[in-house]
Amino acid sequence: MTLKEILNTNDRFAVLSGVQLVEVREGYVKAQMTVMQNHLNAGGVCQGGALFTLGDLAFAAMMNSHGKLTFGIGNTISFLRSAKEGDVLTAEATEVFNHHKIPYCEVKITNQDGCLVCTMTGTAYRKDVEMPFDGLM
Repeated sequence: MTLKEILNTNDRFAVLSGVQLVEVREGYVKAQMTVMQNHLNAGGVCQGGALFTLGDLAFAAMMNSHGKLTFGIGNTISFLRSAKEGDVLTAEATEVFNHHKIPYCEVKITNQDGCLVCTMTGTAYRKDVEMPFDGLM
């Protein structure tokens, strides 16, 4: 079973949030989410936590794409424009620095028109522990 298949099935929060990994390779991940009514805040736009969830799943999958157990230790998100119901959002997580202990990543979230909605940066702690894919359940 691939990391993509495992996370799309076993990450219950991501599944309930409507986030799906669409591409996973070493050092790169693409995830998508369609903004639904349950993602909207009181102002009628996509809630920041929903955007963070999308970016965080892409970040987590990218950090673990090297087959070593890796945990996020810090993320920063900047909201640049609103997303509305029906928007199809894509998060692309790209490895910037593949340090053996403290790797660094950038995530860009865009809408279906290619407009930048928000950006994230993140660091993680990589353990010297192999991560068998069935260990993510």
